[in-house]
Amino acid sequence: QAWIGGIRAGSIASCGSHVKASCRWIAFNAEAAGVLGIVPLECEDGGKRTVSQLCCHSDVVTDFDFSPFDQLLLATGSADETVKVWRLPESGQDLPSAARLTLGPGGGPLDVLQFHPTADGVLASGAGKRVTVWDVGQQQPLTALDSHGDQLQSLAWKRDGRLLGTSCKDKKLRIFDPRASPAASQSVLGHENNKDSRLLWMGSSDYLISIGFSQMREREVKLWDTRRYSGGV
Repeated sequence: QAWIGGIRAGSIASCGSHVKASCRWIAFNAEAAGVLGIVPLECEDGGKRTVSQLCCHSDVVTDFDFSPFDQLLLATGSADETVKVWRLPESGQDLPSAARLTLGPGGGPLDVLQFHPTADGVLASGAGKRVTVWDVGQQQPLTALDSHGDQLQSLAWKRDGRLLGTSCKDKKLRIFDPRASPAASQSVLGHENNKDSRLLWMGSSDYLISIGFSQMREREVKLWDTRRYSGGV
């Protein structure tokens, strides 16, 4: 009963997420470009879950995220260079046909995005070499973080919201304090292969986990202490 069958998921190559869940909905990359599949997390009265489609963008959906403050609020990013914010229904209603708001275009295909964990209505998006931190309510950028040498591959807010970490195709891991400066406060060589990488904060601690590849294309997982960011631990 825990399995959800009959879905037509996509297999696009992107740096972002392919499936995410809130307390009410599961979203996943669908087979058609620009479309997300939407499935209720819980089925009512033991019935079968209905798979619906949310037509989001004119090009591939590269990443998406649910707001930690409103589990019906979904942000989507796309190769069409825009970020859109959608309000999904409680249940038993049709999915919206239009986004609540659109951010961008952002000067290039969007790669990754993530809501701020402690500030309601703040969203970070990455496109090309730039991270933009948005005030969603005002539909305005708060700051832009530009000191990346190549394409962004992931971004992650620290759980307390103070810092933002990024990984990049130039093989570097960077830490930003967006309130203090648009430049990285710390930077270190992460993985020797630029194939792909992911970064994750361990809650509100000073530790980061990075996932990437060695020079011999072997998968690596590294643990970093940001208090001494010159090497892993």
